Amino acid sequence: MAEFTHLHLHTQYSLLDGAIRVKDLFPSLKQRGMDTVAITDHGNMFGAIDVYTEAKNHDVKVIFGCETYVAAADLTDRTNRRNYHLVLLAENEAGYKNLSYLNSMGYLKGFYYNPRVDKNLLRERAQGLIATSACLGGEIAQTLTKGGVSAAEEVAREYQDIFGKGNFFLELMPTKTPEQQELNEALVKMAGRLDMPLVATNDCHYINQEDAAAHEVLLAIQTGKSLSDERRLKHTVDSYYLKSPAEMNAAFTDVPQALENTIAIAQRCNVKHNFKDTYLPKYGVPEGQTLDTYIAEVVNRGLEKRFAHFARIGYAFDPDKYRERCKIELAVIQKMGFSGYFLIVWDFINWAKEHGIPVGPGRGSGAGSCVAFAMGITDIDPLEFKLLFERFLNPERVSMPDFDVDFCMNRRDEVIKYVQEKYGREHVAQIATFHQLKARGVIRDIARAMELPFAEADKLAKLVPEPVQGKSPPVREAIESTPELKQLYTESAMHRELLDIAAALEGLNRHAGMHAAGIVIAEKPVYEYVPCFRGQNDEIVTQFAMKEVEKAGLVKFDFLGLKTLTVIQTCVRLINEQRTADGQPMFDETAIPKDDAEVFKMISRGDTTGVFQLESSGFREILKKLKPDCLEDIVAAVALYRPGPLEGGMVDDFIDRKHGRKKVEYPHPWLESILADTYGVIVYQEQVMQIAQVLAGYSLGRADLLRRAMGKKNKEIMDKEKAGFVEGATGKGVDPKIADSIFELIAFFAGYGFNRSHSAAYGWITYQTAYLKHHFPHEFMAGLMSCDADNVDNIVKFIAEARAMGLTVERPDVDESAADFTVTARLGAPDVSGGKVIRFGMGAVKGVGSTAVEAVLEARKEGGAFNSVYDFCRRVDTQKCNRRVIEALVKSGAFDGVAGIAGLHRARLLAALDAAIEAGASEQRDRKSGQTSLFGLIDASAPAGGTPSAAAPEVYPEVEPWTAKQLLAFEKEALGFYISGHPLDRYRGDLSRYATATTSDFVEGRRNAGEASVGGIVAQYREMITKKGDKMARFILEDQSGGLEVVCFPKTFERVRHVLVCDEPILCTGKVQNEGTAEQADWKILLENATQIAELRAQKTSRVDIHLNADSVTREQIAELKTILMGAPRGACQAVVRLAIPQRSETVIALGERWMVSPSDELLGRLERVFGDRVATLA
Repeated sequence: MAEFTHLHLHTQYSLLDGAIRVKDLFPSLKQRGMDTVAITDHGNMFGAIDVYTEAKNHDVKVIFGCETYVAAADLTDRTNRRNYHLVLLAENEAGYKNLSYLNSMGYLKGFYYNPRVDKNLLRERAQGLIATSACLGGEIAQTLTKGGVSAAEEVAREYQDIFGKGNFFLELMPTKTPEQQELNEALVKMAGRLDMPLVATNDCHYINQEDAAAHEVLLAIQTGKSLSDERRLKHTVDSYYLKSPAEMNAAFTDVPQALENTIAIAQRCNVKHNFKDTYLPKYGVPEGQTLDTYIAEVVNRGLEKRFAHFARIGYAFDPDKYRERCKIELAVIQKMGFSGYFLIVWDFINWAKEHGIPVGPGRGSGAGSCVAFAMGITDIDPLEFKLLFERFLNPERVSMPDFDVDFCMNRRDEVIKYVQEKYGREHVAQIATFHQLKARGVIRDIARAMELPFAEADKLAKLVPEPVQGKSPPVREAIESTPELKQLYTESAMHRELLDIAAALEGLNRHAGMHAAGIVIAEKPVYEYVPCFRGQNDEIVTQFAMKEVEKAGLVKFDFLGLKTLTVIQTCVRLINEQRTADGQPMFDETAIPKDDAEVFKMISRGDTTGVFQLESSGFREILKKLKPDCLEDIVAAVALYRPGPLEGGMVDDFIDRKHGRKKVEYPHPWLESILADTYGVIVYQEQVMQIAQVLAGYSLGRADLLRRAMGKKNKEIMDKEKAGFVEGATGKGVDPKIADSIFELIAFFAGYGFNRSHSAAYGWITYQTAYLKHHFPHEFMAGLMSCDADNVDNIVKFIAEARAMGLTVERPDVDESAADFTVTARLGAPDVSGGKVIRFGMGAVKGVGSTAVEAVLEARKEGGAFNSVYDFCRRVDTQKCNRRVIEALVKSGAFDGVAGIAGLHRARLLAALDAAIEAGASEQRDRKSGQTSLFGLIDASAPAGGTPSAAAPEVYPEVEPWTAKQLLAFEKEALGFYISGHPLDRYRGDLSRYATATTSDFVEGRRNAGEASVGGIVAQYREMITKKGDKMARFILEDQSGGLEVVCFPKTFERVRHVLVCDEPILCTGKVQNEGTAEQADWKILLENATQIAELRAQKTSRVDIHLNADSVTREQIAELKTILMGAPRGACQAVVRLAIPQRSETVIALGERWMVSPSDELLGRLERVFGDRVATLA
């Protein structure tokens, strides 16, 4: 051990304060000749296990500590924000447990701006702890400044009394500031008077002295301040770095005991983790049962249920095979002591299913367990899908099983709540996750601190390449790989400074969050095992991340939310609602045939919008080539659609073999049964295991170990495994050279192989959604829309898809709509499936919350359909459904059906709204007070939804109808998109002439990058200033199928700004490029030109054809036509009347020059109001 040990040090887990990366700490320590260090992050132990694990890899001893916050008063006091720093170090196991407990209570009970403990709690939990007086923020330092020496000495005695003599140290630091130097002198004197020990520290926040500038920026990011703000939190010196023992000795030559005490403390502190213990909660079994006997009983009951289901759907099976497989698995589970784990998982899944909460068929390797299948933990048949139990639970390698469970996204929290109630709220915790400063984000953060313009920061950040598989490239790597970034770094001092700081800060932790799915369940309160903190919604969260919490012995359960399960449930509910009404048997999505040829044809066409996993443009292209015709192909496609197989040529090889373009060959005849389903290609990890079993005589347990070794690609281990494989195969009569080549082959494919259990389970969900889309398109699309009601982009996409499928999507309706999208019978619906429409849900109208919807549904249930907006306001509680809500419903078209009875348009309804609300509120007040009018008594016998009472005359002001443009604008305001039409509808012909693509052509893979002209409406328009002071703009160009971001740089902006802000449909021409990845595309148009479509039309249209039906046109309409044409703006287009006698003849009347018109929106709109939609065409 060196002559000095750092006992006060902040890592990256001192969030946005500590700039010491864990991976950099230990090499730096060793370089400075030290082999022990204390970790004292601010108020937490987030990094304890991570640091400990990394330290062991470098043969460095870690002392567990924390710079805690001590409340000036009681820790529960929320009136006094003041607190003091105090460094705590764990001397032994008892000290570690107390340190962990204090950390937890600081968050769970004492949090007020910071996680705080108080002296009473310190006194209770002082055993095994060593304390030091900390920095200038410590209580002794603060009291010296404000209360004098005597008061400070009293505080020191109190801390010594709490921790015991020899366990409390006065802390000196070599910081060259007047305040610290004065404190050091006072503490040295105090130590002599009170006979208290001294200790030297350096409050390290970064590793090297030159890192001080980057740390200063980090503090500015933390506080949201700019570097020019002199009042911001900052260090005034650059000495908080990892000093060497020599530097510390030089600073404290006059107090050598302070240095010696660092060694003494380090020698006293000895806490080791073995990471071998597991703390499972006890599952309560019925009296007279053990965990092992009860799981066997649950499995046997479950098997009988499965057998009954098989018989009901006509599935041929051998019950003995299932019983034998379960018997083998149970023996392993019971021997390894995991019966309780299986029962815990079974219990909460069973509860979810009993309460109608959709649960996924399986996820990950757990789907390979027949015991799990029998218990209902999974719903994928491992025998039918040839799945291996050993891939999940290896009897030759003791490790915890790990079931990941998918639940309905909307009701996942109900299952977590059930678990909390069953085991106790303090026995269940979420798991921490740490969000880091990534390259792009930290560049923007630094730019803000340096007060650079947003546009400049954004441009610089976007020069950093996109993350690959979730991993951002390091800043230094990005500089080398991006010429423009390297040029800025080389030529601009400001950019070089920014990027250097970014490289210094990237990878540090930004904040602690909560894992999306993981929870732990413990026998005792979780904080008895690991330190905890509070989540944003009052959850208990472990301070350790997922890997570290498992190392600490707690068992993780993943509760994932899968939207597709909610879609399936919604779809099936809609199907069965109709079937119940028609007296038909219930539909069961688990009993659908797995060989529906029409479903596979749909998938092979790439018609997979909304189909689980198959929506991306890349996957659609694969499907069109693969043309899957069985479920096995879907399972394989799910496994193959990943970067490795795609880039390695495996996908093309698989497709060519399937279609006979390549011969299906097997490495050895014995392997045909294993590889036949995948045409001789090794696709799955389980195939690697089976090859080792069949060819080399491995047990499946040993084969799983081989698979793991191949995945790690450790040469020494691989050489050893290869020798064993070849020896085993040779012993079975296989030629050693063939055995050697097969080993190399499977070693290559093992790097690409996918978990078949997971692929089968998710492939089944994929097939289910495809089946539902094909056979029940209305219900499926309604389910998709209901589950994405808050995602405007997806709703637009799904409505476009539904219409492309020939389905009708109707506006919301107060008399028909539920909260979600529904399917409604409609006689004469112009529909491919006949007699159905998708009805928009009221809950998807902006500003119409669940309370308002419930009020409408309740009134409708009690009194039937509404007959007017006045009737609505009388019957619906207007405190729950206020004016803003009713206005949104009117604008969305939800009252169109009601208004249609009286021939009212939306503008008149909105004009009458205040009077209707006042009349309704007055009547509701009277009802509540027990009063009624004379007319009300007379009409008391009238039905609730009947003729309006004479006491409430309904007045609808005479106002002009909204123009088509106004009507659509209000729809978009209320719904986020257009439902009854689109501003581009009038320009459909123009777009077919001038546009070369739609927005969805790029998103869905029908067009590649390149020059294109796309028509649309400008949305989310914003202008910005470049670093040079020029103006540019960004906006979303929306058409009927979706939207694309458009970037308009300064030169183009100057020329076309008037077009972009005209609030009319425009045609954008430019270079379209994908700035994202194949899987997460980010398409943008780099604008070169923009033109109003109406102007294009005026420039390029020479004739307006007016199509009339001779059998139905009236004299009055002809007179109106004359008036319209005479009043139309003059132009260069000839007006032509085409008078048709259906199925017989057409008379063409070309009007003379006096009737020449301009093809304006106004002209076309007036013609359509008289004669109907699309009466006029342009040529």
